[in-house]
Amino acid sequence: MERDQGFAEYAATHQQRMYRQAYLLTGDLHQAEDLVQATLLKLYRAWPRASEVEYLKAYSSKTLVRTYLHGRRKWRREHELSRLPAPARAADPTDLRLTLLAALADLPRRARAVVVLRFWDDLSVEQTAEALGCSQGTVKSQSNRALRLLRERLGENFHILQGH
Repeated sequence: MERDQGFAEYAATHQQRMYRQAYLLTGDLHQAEDLVQATLLKLYRAWPRASEVEYLKAYSSKTLVRTYLHGRRKWRREHELSRLPAPARAADPTDLRLTLLAALADLPRRARAVVVLRFWDDLSVEQTAEALGCSQGTVKSQSNRALRLLRERLGENFHILQGH
């Protein structure tokens, strides 16, 4: 009973953060919901051990990212970035957000995870490497490669997005 209450409190408090992270990873509302539910299920199963972890937020992020990376169903957005509309003179933040989500969707899974963890969740190289179970060098090379791809695909929009 105490286990369930502790988990329910944690899930209620952190579910929105997990959903935001899952949406950035998947780019799809329904897949983000599925990913959060799968992650919460894994956390619940491991709750006696997980609740004792010093950095539970990092532990849950790591669980979510690993669940995403090892997902059985691979989803690929059918969207060609070459058909993106030319940026308007006064860039609408909503359009920029959609443009960025489309560009993220076109990145390989691991590169996308690195970008989300490093630049949205503001994790260090070390924390990102720990969450992904890889070396710091891999995180650095994946970040470099992913940012290069985003610059190529977003063109002028990349510089506009940096200002936000």
